[in-house]
Amino acid sequence: MGATARALWYIESHYATPLALADIAHAVGLSPFHLSRLFQAGTGTSIVRYLRGRRLSEAARQLAQGAGDILAVALAAGYASHGSFTRAFAEQFGQTPERVRACGLDGIALVDAIKLDDTALPCAVPPRVMRAGPLRVAGINARYSTATVAGIPAQWQRLALAHPVPSAVSFGICHNGDADGHFDYLAGIPCQPGHPTPQGWHTLDIAPRDYLVAWHAGHISTIRATWRWLLDVHLPASGLQLADAPDLERYDARFNDHTGHGGVEIWLPLDTLKERAPCA
Repeated sequence: MGATARALWYIESHYATPLALADIAHAVGLSPFHLSRLFQAGTGTSIVRYLRGRRLSEAARQLAQGAGDILAVALAAGYASHGSFTRAFAEQFGQTPERVRACGLDGIALVDAIKLDDTALPCAVPPRVMRAGPLRVAGINARYSTATVAGIPAQWQRLALAHPVPSAVSFGICHNGDADGHFDYLAGIPCQPGHPTPQGWHTLDIAPRDYLVAWHAGHISTIRATWRWLLDVHLPASGLQLADAPDLERYDARFNDHTGHGGVEIWLPLDTLKERAPCA
């Protein structure tokens, strides 16, 4: 059983009790940040959002079955008051607990237990640990959620329009994530400190650190399966831990942005910084 599957089992077995991200990470044997990245890559949602949705969905079922005391349902779902439960419930379902108790579950999108897609694509070339940085990348930055990530390719188009001269190397960088699964994505190119950038561009400085560098050889549309293998299989088996730092996809001349073929490097930040000479 992979780490994501173990996390899902633990949540399903314990969500009726007080449960925090740190508890789940401890049970799985990963750092909270590593587990958060792994869980979102494998399920398409964050642990916090999934746990909240599961608790509120079970609360909705109890209300639809005629539970008389809404406060008791709220407390069982981990909420300290009727008011906080009602706000979370309405945000999740667009209806109040009272309405669901009176009218049932019609129109309610319940969050059911995830049946995990076990697709994972091993790298044909063994990943390697590499020291890299410092690195400054400038480009177009946008905020995403799980529901809006389909907008990332259009972000690359905006970068191409703003910088029509192709760069030898470009980076897609995920950073500034939160517990609900929102994150910033920077589509950009390397630049030197002090070098002018177009108006509206965002600049991100990456500190020196160790990375696990892996090669995704397939079509860009299948890269999630490679991410899944790296986070769920390779890193736990190797004893490496993911750091709370930006992760990068590095595109060079091998990648064909018209066909999506050619391959891309995935750089996963590690939580140790070995004293080695920087890579060229």
